[in-house]
Amino acid sequence: MTTTSAPIFPANTPIPIDLFVSKKHPGLPRGVIEFTDYSENIVYRVNRQFPKSSSNGKAVLLDSAGNPLFSLYPHHDGSWQGFKGDEGDKDLIFKVQRIVTKLTRTELEVFLVAENQGQGELTCDFKVIGCHFQRSCTIYKGDSIVAQTSLMHKLRQIYVSRSKFQLTIFPGSVDPSLVVALVAIFLFSGPKKFRVLDKFPISV
Repeated sequence: MTTTSAPIFPANTPIPIDLFVSKKHPGLPRGVIEFTDYSENIVYRVNRQFPKSSSNGKAVLLDSAGNPLFSLYPHHDGSWQGFKGDEGDKDLIFKVQRIVTKLTRTELEVFLVAENQGQGELTCDFKVIGCHFQRSCTIYKGDSIVAQTSLMHKLRQIYVSRSKFQLTIFPGSVDPSLVVALVAIFLFSGPKKFRVLDKFPISV
């Protein structure tokens, strides 16, 4: 895999963006998720840090040049907070609440801080719904689909690898880096039972 710099996609791109997500892929350190393009150039990378005193380390989303875009902080109740850059908790951008975590379903609600300022009650801006085991999730903004992930099935393939799958970001005004951050949080929020499985059988 090359490590050349890939372009950062604008938020208002007129065509879908396809990225390929690698997690627990051979050669990747623990806690690292890579998002690459068709040419295997790294577009985004998520590094999760695990302090010795805690298993809930923060994750940092980097662009292709290694610049920090978001710092993602987990909490014991399953919620997350996303801050701009990597300078601690100075600039809160979004909050994520875990609504459902079952063996076959994970559901998250996302609240943008800027959109909820001055409101007495928080309004959900995005929902992330999917099945962690199948590496499938859909991100909604209202009734509109913002992005989807899916495993890469092949004809006559009995086992499908879960270590690499596809992310499609549909045209719209949502920042692709925010979508990538939400996908990373979805992957980190799944049931622990499924985090150790790399493949599962499918019908031929």
